[in-house]
Amino acid sequence: MSFKELYQPVHLIIGEGCIQEIPRHIDTLGVKKALICTDQGLMKIGTVKMVTDVLDGAGKPYAIFADVLPNPTVSICNQAKALYDQEGCDYVIGIGGGSPIDVAKAVGILATNGGTVEDYNGLELSTHKSAPIIAVNTTAGTGSEATRAFVVTDEKRKSKMLCVDSNSVAYLAINDPSMMVGMPPALTAATGMDALTHSIEAYVAKSRCPFTDGIALESIRLIGKYLERAVKDGSDMEARTQMCWAQYMGGLAFSNAGLGMVHAMAHQMGGFYNTPHGVANAILLPYVMRFNMSSCPDRYRDVAQAFGFDTGSMTPEQGALAAVRYVEELSKNIKIPPLKETAFDPKDALALAKNAMGDTGMPENPRQPSIPEVVEVFMKAYMEKKD
Repeated sequence: MSFKELYQPVHLIIGEGCIQEIPRHIDTLGVKKALICTDQGLMKIGTVKMVTDVLDGAGKPYAIFADVLPNPTVSICNQAKALYDQEGCDYVIGIGGGSPIDVAKAVGILATNGGTVEDYNGLELSTHKSAPIIAVNTTAGTGSEATRAFVVTDEKRKSKMLCVDSNSVAYLAINDPSMMVGMPPALTAATGMDALTHSIEAYVAKSRCPFTDGIALESIRLIGKYLERAVKDGSDMEARTQMCWAQYMGGLAFSNAGLGMVHAMAHQMGGFYNTPHGVANAILLPYVMRFNMSSCPDRYRDVAQAFGFDTGSMTPEQGALAAVRYVEELSKNIKIPPLKETAFDPKDALALAKNAMGDTGMPENPRQPSIPEVVEVFMKAYMEKKD
């Protein structure tokens, strides 16, 4: 028997001011006290206060763990879980981009399943549904509020663990564009390219289906139309709102179809060098697309069409190349740095490639690489000169 099971939050709310709807969902859940997982930056600029003001106004108690860092580690997750237990919490609110929401998922899984974070490195390794999770997204890119995945760095092995677990899917996902207005252009660019990578990888993934195809292509179309606008003017609410939709659909697409070689490689850069995830994805995306072109040129031609190209007279190969070049130009326009300007060291390429081969995302890639081929993609990205 062949069937497809889909994973998505029970509730999604998108739109300006929608954080006001959080208390009624807390009442529906019947929970008593939240652990808020967030970071110091969002505390300082007042983004977290926007949510806690809503909670305070509704008389909803909470404790705050604000020590999440980019590329969160096992030890950070353990610290958050310790506070959850100490404060007698029974649900989790993640406020932030991928990192705080990933920590919220880790805490939620540990709260009901026990063990250590490392126990859940892989596919569907928990037994019980997590403690209820409310994911309040503050970036238009990671899609973490929509997915069944959370990424945690194993600091001992200098490797990122991709935990894919339907028990970690949030109960409520909030995408309020008013919380994203203060995002700096570089973060808007990186997270937007992260969303684009999610959608493109999902569209060519081996486990794709008509549902994921449709939302991935619409996500790609919206990102092509609105990302540059959001980077240039952070107060452009139309662009912010449309990027909320795009990144959410991208998150749903990859949560149900899988990822691929870009993420498998980017995760290793995060583990080795703490490279921002969206930046790593953006740098590697066109190089992996070129590597994959021979396996799925017709799919990449569809991507070009979503970007607005008239592909009717193009061969699949011509359309695929148009898509790759568009991604390269978009990255250039929004100032994504080249690999040479990151901490990447060519001496690490072999170790990075070996780790990437074991990443949960790699099996979904349309063309299965060898370790030397992964090294070659890293080196092409490193050596290529940009205008």
